[in-house]
Amino acid sequence: MTVNGNLLSPDEVLEPIIVARANRRNTDEGDTVMNNIVTLNHDGCPVTNSLAIAEGVDRPHKNVVELIRVNICDFESFGRVAFETRPFESAGGIQHKEVAILNEHQATLLITFMRNIGVVKEFKKRLVKAFFEMRDELNKRQIPPTEKLSRMEILQLAMQSEEERLRLEQEKALLETRIEQDAPRVEFAKQVEVAPDAISVAEAAKILGTGRKRLFAFLRREGWVTRLNEPYQAKIEAGYMDVKLAKWRDADNGLRQSVTALVTGKGLAKLQQLWRRQSFQTCGF
Repeated sequence: MTVNGNLLSPDEVLEPIIVARANRRNTDEGDTVMNNIVTLNHDGCPVTNSLAIAEGVDRPHKNVVELIRVNICDFESFGRVAFETRPFESAGGIQHKEVAILNEHQATLLITFMRNIGVVKEFKKRLVKAFFEMRDELNKRQIPPTEKLSRMEILQLAMQSEEERLRLEQEKALLETRIEQDAPRVEFAKQVEVAPDAISVAEAAKILGTGRKRLFAFLRREGWVTRLNEPYQAKIEAGYMDVKLAKWRDADNGLRQSVTALVTGKGLAKLQQLWRRQSFQTCGF
């Protein structure tokens, strides 16, 4: 096949067909829908991009790109993240925006970094399904023509295809389950991540879903603070707590010093484990 006088290879001819087949699906009601979440990159690998994800989770695109940039080391443990500049029209004329290109693992990781609200949960399922369907189309493409195959070879190919389909179905179900299971841990990690190096006990109590007095009582029972609510030196050296010292002048006693207990990010993560264990014991688990 030729385009503008150039001879195209079989792969270049078939690639748009594969994308179209993967993007076009029928719903249970028989209505045809279009899926533009996943496409093929220049290497023929399924990918998505930050624009599609931002639209799917109903968030500003610049916030999604910023989330990728901040956690770029985590994303690039699954391969290099490509960025490209795309033009778009605005009231002030043609401008350009930076778009991140993500493979399946990177896209899944990005979704787990987001709050597990309704629109995000719904898009997770669409994203998993889109990658699954694209891989399914690629697998079909790899099956050779059957004209020259024997009946036994055709049966073997059919069995292999069914085994691959079942494997992908299982992989899809496991991935969806993992996303749901990881949601609480990701949410707490985000809260710790945005916290400063050390926060007050009142702020820590708010993150844990309890009150300041109740958390202080818990810290005393666990041996983190004294009866005066001052951190023990061992907990400070372990990196779990810190103190803020302040001096003030009393009219009767002169210069005095106050000690305010602070919880570090490391301490907050440890407290969350201890608090959860206490909750399980209280409920009889």
